[in-house]
Amino acid sequence: MVKILNRIVLIGRLTKDPSLRYTENGTPVCNFTLAVERNYTNRDGDRDVDFINIVTWRGLAENCARHLGKGRLVGVDGSLQIRKSQNNNRTYINPEVNADNVRFLDFANDNNQRKNSQAKGNKQQSNNQGPGQQSNGKNQQSNGQQVNEQYNDNFEGDDFDVPF
Repeated sequence: MVKILNRIVLIGRLTKDPSLRYTENGTPVCNFTLAVERNYTNRDGDRDVDFINIVTWRGLAENCARHLGKGRLVGVDGSLQIRKSQNNNRTYINPEVNADNVRFLDFANDNNQRKNSQAKGNKQQSNNQGPGQQSNGKNQQSNGQQVNEQYNDNFEGDDFDVPF
């Protein structure tokens, strides 16, 4: 019996900030595009670049939306899916990678990206609250220090190992 395999491993940079939305039943879905260089050079000695659409779901989607931004280097492990759509009697084929795992391979390159990411997270958090509720996104620890539990920036070396 032949086993069918659909796996894709990519390393590339985000072309713009990820887009987070929610399905009708409330499932988070995040989309972003990776710029991935080809393994060979063209006639001019340059490497061509492919732009690959990535889709993440649920907790992974929320983490990508919270921590990633334009220019960030990531590793993606997932499977290829082809979505077809029709417009004006023409069929369009839209390939995308359904990511099972996204590894952050670098740190945010400046404080503005982190501030933008935190502002996005705070806005989403405030939008999810009921009437009359307020939150600053911070919790008290037992030692009295303020901790923003939404953004844990205590990374360890193993957090950036790529398993592929």
